[in-house]
Amino acid sequence: MTIAYSCIANGRMVLAELALTGGSYQEAASTVLRLVLLRAEPKTVIQMGSFVYHTLFIDGITYLCASDNALDTVTPSAFLKNVKYNKKQDNSSISTLRSQVTDVKNAMTQNIDKILESEERSNIFPDSTDDLQTAVKESQKTRQILRRIWWKHFKKIIIITVAILLSIIIILLTTNVIPI
Repeated sequence: MTIAYSCIANGRMVLAELALTGGSYQEAASTVLRLVLLRAEPKTVIQMGSFVYHTLFIDGITYLCASDNALDTVTPSAFLKNVKYNKKQDNSSISTLRSQVTDVKNAMTQNIDKILESEERSNIFPDSTDDLQTAVKESQKTRQILRRIWWKHFKKIIIITVAILLSIIIILLTTNVIPI
């Protein structure tokens, strides 16, 4: 009895696999993983082609091996339990790795949030610059209008002043206060 193929999967995603003999096992393994997820039974044995697929399903993780002997169920079961046991022994390194992945994920999330916030702020600036440009144009127009009004008043003052001076001069000339 030979174990030809084995893999560990989370759902239908194969995390690790090893083919001890030549052949393509991925398609059959994918079908078996789908069936295991549908059944959600702790142990499953499925005959496909010339191989018997044995599975151990615990906490969403599927341990799978393919055997070429349909009569032997002890060896594949022992193999799967051994693989599962080895996984539990190295649980501290897995938890360390998980915490590192979580830290990286949190850092990435914070960076994405910062990028989105800065993008929002940069979207506010064009509006502000548009408002400033509009205000500058309006103040220039206002200045021009005020300048025109000032010149009109200045012209009126000059005309009135000249008229008053001429009238005074004419009055003084007619009264002979100023000799001709």
